[in-house]
Amino acid sequence: MIGIGQKRVDGIVKAWAQQKSIKEVMLFLQSHGVSTGLATKIYKQYENEALNVVRSNPYQMVQDITGIGFKTADKIAQALGLAADSPSRIEAGIAYTLNRMSQEGHVYVPQSQLEPEAAEILALGEEKVRYVIDTLEGEELIKRQNLPQTDSATGVVKEETAVYLTPLYYSEVGVTNRVQRLVRHPTSRLRGINLPLLPRTLSDEQQAAVRTALTHKVAILTGGPGTGKTTTLRSLLEVLEGNGRTYALASPTGRAAKRLAEATGREAKTIHRLLEFKPGEGFTRDDDNPLDVDMLVIDETSMLDVVLANQLLKAVPLDAHLLLVGDVDQLPSVGAGDVLRDLIASEVPALIRLTQIFRQSADSLIIHNAHRINQGLFPETKPTAQDFFIFVKEEPDELAELIVDIVQKRLPAKFGLDPFDDVQVLCPMYQGAVGVANLNTLLQAGLNPPNRQGERRLGGRVLRVGDKVMQTVNNYDKSVFNGDIGRITALDVVEQTLTVSIDRQPVIYDFLEADELVHAYAITVHKSQGSEYPCVVVPLVTQHYMMLQRNLLYTAVTRAKQMVILAGTRKAISIALRNNKTAERHTALDWRLKGE
Repeated sequence: MIGIGQKRVDGIVKAWAQQKSIKEVMLFLQSHGVSTGLATKIYKQYENEALNVVRSNPYQMVQDITGIGFKTADKIAQALGLAADSPSRIEAGIAYTLNRMSQEGHVYVPQSQLEPEAAEILALGEEKVRYVIDTLEGEELIKRQNLPQTDSATGVVKEETAVYLTPLYYSEVGVTNRVQRLVRHPTSRLRGINLPLLPRTLSDEQQAAVRTALTHKVAILTGGPGTGKTTTLRSLLEVLEGNGRTYALASPTGRAAKRLAEATGREAKTIHRLLEFKPGEGFTRDDDNPLDVDMLVIDETSMLDVVLANQLLKAVPLDAHLLLVGDVDQLPSVGAGDVLRDLIASEVPALIRLTQIFRQSADSLIIHNAHRINQGLFPETKPTAQDFFIFVKEEPDELAELIVDIVQKRLPAKFGLDPFDDVQVLCPMYQGAVGVANLNTLLQAGLNPPNRQGERRLGGRVLRVGDKVMQTVNNYDKSVFNGDIGRITALDVVEQTLTVSIDRQPVIYDFLEADELVHAYAITVHKSQGSEYPCVVVPLVTQHYMMLQRNLLYTAVTRAKQMVILAGTRKAISIALRNNKTAERHTALDWRLKGE
């Protein structure tokens, strides 16, 4: 329960220990400041179940109710007298460790790492954890496999036991099998397609890319900004249309799909929409009901995690072509896996890498510096520059004030940029003086102070009419998606609703649904993936050293269409440039695809 203090947790534990009814517990939670939404979730989850289900295994709440974590459930369990070495407690601790690692991008966890980490969380010996791991495998709740592991320091290859959450194991194996089946399938819907003379405006690289996509069942098109990926894609679609062939365009997120549609002038969908996802039912399109297309094009593939990749590949006909477009130098997916990088490393799909920067793009300092950053070189600025600036400020608190001034006053005054619609602050981290949380507080106070139109404290935040907010989960009922940004236009305390304008369309939220929204004056670089903004402002301080990586800085800079402002210290920028070690993710997709 995020934001609940120790006394409140103890009160919750006490309430459960006294065997109060679920409804009484819900009222108790509300009276002690727990959000109505979370209390209602608890009530709705268990109102029709015997309370002894909760008493016998409080850890089930971790899976059932968003907002209750392992530590809170563990306090409740211990208060109810559950033994510290109870198998259900150890199972929950192992699951918590595996889930936490998957949230960091790992598809599996080496058992040699899992055992001590879970043991530390549980405050038990590793042998007890090891015994329960064996039990979990027998119950098919996890999967284990011996995989080769190369020691980065010595280069020595040794075997390690990989522990997978079962869905992640089958997703990785599923992606492997489906890519191999596509590549090996003897028939192609594009066989015999007429390859016309392509426009002379296309470079040799781009022409080769079009032909490769038409002649290889699975292909990857990658390249940095300004190298003509979009132009290449449009030419490919024109060839398909000229030959009467069908295709579909999709991206992992709503924002990315909108960008793809704008760039190509064709319809593009989210992958979930393409696969006709239905809440509570899953994906309609799969092996038994594949998409009826000759070619499927997926953009922003660097954002594709292994679970969604597996669902996608289920729906690709074996005689169709698949083209994956993306910039492999950007941040990897938020979810588990490193699909694009692993596919390239496997050398199974045909690879087209665009490297030529076109003259119009070369004149842009944004494009120029994005490539410099990718090479580990410090970005350049010019006295006459109008699209790339570096502001140096050493103290984080002073930098926070400067960023507010830049967004609120300087950019509107000098460049006519709207601080809400045209400017996006992108942060490496949530915490700190120039982290997402503090900058949202400061920017809200500067850009949207208390007004007569109303405000409401929901989930520990003040949501105010006029606030810039972001949707954090896909909500198919409302047709809004993770990463969509809008403005609160109305707040109705009688109806208990707030209205958000997203892409000029009103979206109505019940107050209980407000936890789907966060302030978006500042967001993390990870949340910006797949989006573009006229201007981005990026705070960089040494306090963020844990997140200062070259691909993070590169991703932030390439989100801007017109202007980039890096604000902070040159030392922090240099740290990011030197740190080109992509965060190691435990995945085995490339090894599986190679058939080793």
